[in-house]
Amino acid sequence: QVQLVESGGGSVQPGGSLRLSCVASRRPFNDYTMCWFRQPPGQERELVAKINGSGGAKAYSDSVKSRFTISRDNAENTVYLQMNSLKPEDTAVYYCALSQTFFGVTSSSPELLDWGTGTQVTVSS
Repeated sequence: QVQLVESGGGSVQPGGSLRLSCVASRRPFNDYTMCWFRQPPGQERELVAKINGSGGAKAYSDSVKSRFTISRDNAENTVYLQMNSLKPEDTAVYYCALSQTFFGVTSSSPELLDWGTGTQVTVSS
C-alpha cells in the first residue's frame, strides 16, 4: 500500500521552530516532486512549499518564504520542512503530498498521487 507518513508536528511559542518529516513508500522516490500543504482551521488547503525529484528546484508561498526550508533525502525516501520564526498564523494541519509534476501544483491537481494524513502545528503563547 502506497503511503506517506508525516511526523514532527506539535505546539510551539511564536518565534520557535519545528521540523516536519514525511517518509514515502512510492518508488522510485526521486521521480517525484514532494509538496507540503497546510490547512488552517476553517480555511482551504494551500501549497506551502515544493521540491523537485533531484532537490535542485524549490518553491515557497510568499507567506513562508525566508522562514521555511524544504529539503529531501532521496536515500531515505524522506522530505523535510524546517519551519523557523513561527507565527500564530502558521497554525494549521500540515500535509505532505507526492506529485508527478513540479509546475502548476494546487491542492486539487490530479497529478497529486499520494497524501499524508496530516500533522498538527500549533503556534501560540
